[in-house]
Amino acid sequence: MSPLQNPRVGIGIGVAVLALAGAGVWFWLTSARESTDDAQVDAHVSQVAARVGGTITTINVNDNQTVEAGAVLVELDPRDYQVAVDKARAELADAEANAVAARSNVPITSTTAASNMTTARGAVVQALSGIAAAEKEVEAARARLVSAQARLREAEANATKASRDVERLRGLLAKDEVSQQQFDAAAAAAEAQRATADSARSQIAEAEAGVRVAESKLAQARAGEQQAHAELQTAETAPSQIAATKARAASAEARTEQARATLAQAELNLQYTVVKAPMRGVVSKKGINVGQVVQTGQPLLAIVQLDDVWVTANYKETQLRNMRPGQSAAADVDALGREFTGKVDSIAGATGARFSLLPPENATGNFVKVVQRVPVKIVLDAGQDPEHLLRPGMSVTATVRTK
Repeated sequence: MSPLQNPRVGIGIGVAVLALAGAGVWFWLTSARESTDDAQVDAHVSQVAARVGGTITTINVNDNQTVEAGAVLVELDPRDYQVAVDKARAELADAEANAVAARSNVPITSTTAASNMTTARGAVVQALSGIAAAEKEVEAARARLVSAQARLREAEANATKASRDVERLRGLLAKDEVSQQQFDAAAAAAEAQRATADSARSQIAEAEAGVRVAESKLAQARAGEQQAHAELQTAETAPSQIAATKARAASAEARTEQARATLAQAELNLQYTVVKAPMRGVVSKKGINVGQVVQTGQPLLAIVQLDDVWVTANYKETQLRNMRPGQSAAADVDALGREFTGKVDSIAGATGARFSLLPPENATGNFVKVVQRVPVKIVLDAGQDPEHLLRPGMSVTATVRTK
């Protein structure tokens, strides 16, 4: 019997062939996979901070509590911000009133400016006429003064002559050369001349007063003319006045907008005293208590969004040769003892060392080549974790099929 016809030899050959085939399949499968245990579960972790400062009055959540988006987490004392809103609202009302008044002044200023221009021109004409009339009155008063002075000189001359006649007749009366009647007539004539001179002096005083009054009127007329010219010059600035009024109206409008923005900011600050959840998730790292005073931007708690988790696997750079986005992957979670399926979403743009606080600097003479690791994001297939058992930071063994 030939050895090849021995049944045992045939069975041995078949087993060997199967073993070789299995080894080939195992080698193909293992060589087409890249695994790493430097991987963990990741998720969006949002730090909830205070938008405004204040005293905490109410805390509506506890650690590890699931909250919905928009749920009220923390409430701050709103009284200071309510006062700010009331003040801003009053300032806005005042600014709006001023803006209305400023807008209404524009047509009033335009009309008033035109009226003032006409009035000022008429006042200048009237003042010039008044000056001419006053000058004529001054001339007439001075002429009356000259006439009164002439009459005074004449009256004084006549009074002097009459007094001398009385003195001459007094001597002749003593000698009985003239009658008493003649002497009395001369004395009465002298007295009359002295009265005429006194009357002329009074007329001079009156004429001098008239001159002063006329000159005063002339001065007033000239002052009025200057004032009229000044008012005319002021009236001629009407375009500038109108432009200034319009500018004040625009400024009032700007102040109104500023007050409106201040009110909006005050209302926002009042709303910020109620801190709400930005998304659905689990409350974590709560480090606040009622009565605590917090500052603007101070973290209050964190919310972990468990509805969207993924795996970050840090592969060696030598394992990325055949790795591409879209390749199927599996994640074995240590804490759960089960495997989740997914696919490669993306490969990081740099190694993990480049994102460290102190990136390595290899431009030295002591360079030692170290295999770097590159983060790879693996997105899990939907519906595998309905109970949200996956938590960020859990250790994972990630495997990617590269072929």
